[in-house]
Amino acid sequence: MEPQLISEVFLLAENRLLRESLIRILTKKSDIRVVGAAPYSPAAQEQIIGTRPSIVLLDSVGPIFSEVRLVAMLQAAIPGVRVAMIDMELDQCTFLRAVREGVVGYVLKDASAAEVAGMIRAIAAGEAVCPPPLSMALFHVVQHRLLPSGTTQILSRREQDLVVLLRERLTNKEIAAKLNLSEQTVKNHVHRMLRKIGAADRLAIVECYDLQSLTLAG
Repeated sequence: MEPQLISEVFLLAENRLLRESLIRILTKKSDIRVVGAAPYSPAAQEQIIGTRPSIVLLDSVGPIFSEVRLVAMLQAAIPGVRVAMIDMELDQCTFLRAVREGVVGYVLKDASAAEVAGMIRAIAAGEAVCPPPLSMALFHVVQHRLLPSGTTQILSRREQDLVVLLRERLTNKEIAAKLNLSEQTVKNHVHRMLRKIGAADRLAIVECYDLQSLTLAG
């Protein structure tokens, strides 16, 4: 008989009630061990690295989308660690940005305790988990990238060039140098793109662009 696989989990959650509730629920599972819990902070990052969990659960997108790039940092410090989001909104752009950063699990605010535990087990088994309504967004992105170049776009040719550079996380100054434009011109382009796409910030432009341009192409 094979030994039972134990998933060691760290809860990085701003909501104290959520942390305490999940600890009570997860510690009752024989195959899940909570090795730590804390709100996000630089000290919490060190605590995670020190405990070396196999899975990190977060209830906030802030640390993932910030300059810290938490997922990449944890993956570099703890080989094989997997990061999942809990208590999330049904938002395609946020979901796709999280996936791009390396998140492999995503459950919504109305998820049950059994669904959270199921996600942990699935991730530990090497699977990825997301709500069915959001899985279509992944298909849309891939299908859009396979569409012919003549597909109708909602951005100008120059703005499409900027999307490629935004994917590389270049600054306005770096983009200006690559495109032989002034930095102010780049700022103006990005501002118009945010307005056209309806994106919250420059990193969201890429994912929202893929989804909205696909809708127009269909």
